[in-house]
Amino acid sequence: MTLRIRKLIVIGIIGVVFMAGNILVIANWLAAKGIPEKANWIRENFLTGTAITVIIALLILLVNPGRTESNIGQHRCPVCDKKMTGNSNYCSECGCKVA
Repeated sequence: MTLRIRKLIVIGIIGVVFMAGNILVIANWLAAKGIPEKANWIRENFLTGTAITVIIALLILLVNPGRTESNIGQHRCPVCDKKMTGNSNYCSECGCKVA
């Protein structure tokens, strides 16, 4: 876990604690702005069962960019991190044995 991710987690936890402590103020502010009515209108008109099913199916079918068919058979040298193709046992850049 990198330092950046740890910082984001800490900031997120602080934000959640702050919002939980002021939940009534936030709820009253949202109600005064009319946000619940707008959200209800969007939910009724646009978030049908079919739309939610399609969104979930698309999220399930998302492919990891590192695992596309064009990357099959490619690996990297553990020493110099050069991209290697095919079944080569030795890195052409640094000469180390790749297992």
